[in-house]
Amino acid sequence: MFVDEATITVVSGRGGDGCVSFRREKYVPRGGPDGGDGGKGGSVYIVVDAHMRTLLDFEYKTKFAADSGRHGKGAHKTGRNGPDLHVSVPPGTVIYDADTGEQVADLVVVGDRLLAARGGEGGRGNKQFAGPTRQAPRFAEKGERGGTHRLRLELKVLADVGIVGFPNVGKSTFIAAVSAAKPKIADYPFTTLEPNLGVVELSDHRRMVIADMPGLIEGAYQGVGLGHKFLRHVERTHVLIHMLDIAALEGRDPLEDFAAINNELRLYEERLGGLAQIVAMNKIDLPSGRDYVEMYADELREQGYEAVPISAATGEGCAELLGKVWAMLEEARAFLAVDQDREPTTFIAPETPETELHVSRAAEGIFVVRGAIVERIVERTDYETPAGAEWLHEQLSAAGIIERLEEVGAQEGDTVFLGKLETEYRFALDEP
Repeated sequence: MFVDEATITVVSGRGGDGCVSFRREKYVPRGGPDGGDGGKGGSVYIVVDAHMRTLLDFEYKTKFAADSGRHGKGAHKTGRNGPDLHVSVPPGTVIYDADTGEQVADLVVVGDRLLAARGGEGGRGNKQFAGPTRQAPRFAEKGERGGTHRLRLELKVLADVGIVGFPNVGKSTFIAAVSAAKPKIADYPFTTLEPNLGVVELSDHRRMVIADMPGLIEGAYQGVGLGHKFLRHVERTHVLIHMLDIAALEGRDPLEDFAAINNELRLYEERLGGLAQIVAMNKIDLPSGRDYVEMYADELREQGYEAVPISAATGEGCAELLGKVWAMLEEARAFLAVDQDREPTTFIAPETPETELHVSRAAEGIFVVRGAIVERIVERTDYETPAGAEWLHEQLSAAGIIERLEEVGAQEGDTVFLGKLETEYRFALDEP
């Protein structure tokens, strides 16, 4: 089963909490704080796997979560980091933010990867807060929560050459004749419901990858028929074999078919309309096909296209066609579909944008503070202990939030919402 679209959710691990601990040993009266830091949460990477061909795996599993970091311990013991999680995708996978539609990565060669969700940082243990003025801190920092992202995966097959044409013109028969591919072939529209890849071996160790694309009909650029399912896969190719049924077995005019498909390519993406193209005049094994070879060849030459008469069923003309296609690929300098010379790339998904600090009076005696900075402070502070509440106040003061509350008229005893935390405003806050 060929699946070329999927939506998944990735969740990175939370950082481990820092530890509150003091060294207590016989004959060591002033052991001091020795709480270790929490470990970093695991990150989620999406990586290219050369052995995968479709996105079928994501039909059955759509959520991928990395492990959290371990908490710190006493005796300066740092918690273990959560292992990173690697999610495999086939070469040619384009990744978009499912909520915004923004493209975040195009994973093509083996080694390409996307840092899809960064693991949360571990919290600092109380030893990190010790100093001349705070020699015995009785608080530690909580670990940072991991990130959650919804991603849309879209596979665009990697092929040097794409075979385009209306349904039933012989595309699948051709690729079966010139490669080891075994596509489904039958005499009804849309036999090909997915791209079929074949590797064509020529003399002198020459090799190219050809893709038999699903049949195209008018309106495909708007999604009619197989629509975008066809056109998406054409985007990666460098040369097109435009196959025509010059025997007109379906009752259509081959030249009208030719014009219609090129129009669909241009309407979908202007670049596709400009791809190098050679015309394969198929079904010359039939009398009604061979009789019209010269007429159609002349018409196509007048439009600037080279046309080669072939029979996909008997193999006649196929070797000549492939030789010309190879020459066009060399001229385009586009070998191979996977650029083997490019170094693997690590893409990084954009972080959630920082929200501006916003302090406002919601009602008489009630104030609301919103923004990423206050949310981060509250989330990573154990404010339920007196020492933690004091540390929370220090952080709010250092971030300018206490000053902002005073500016909007907060008074002693007023209710303040710090993100999700509801607390009482104090000039010298020592408890939540």
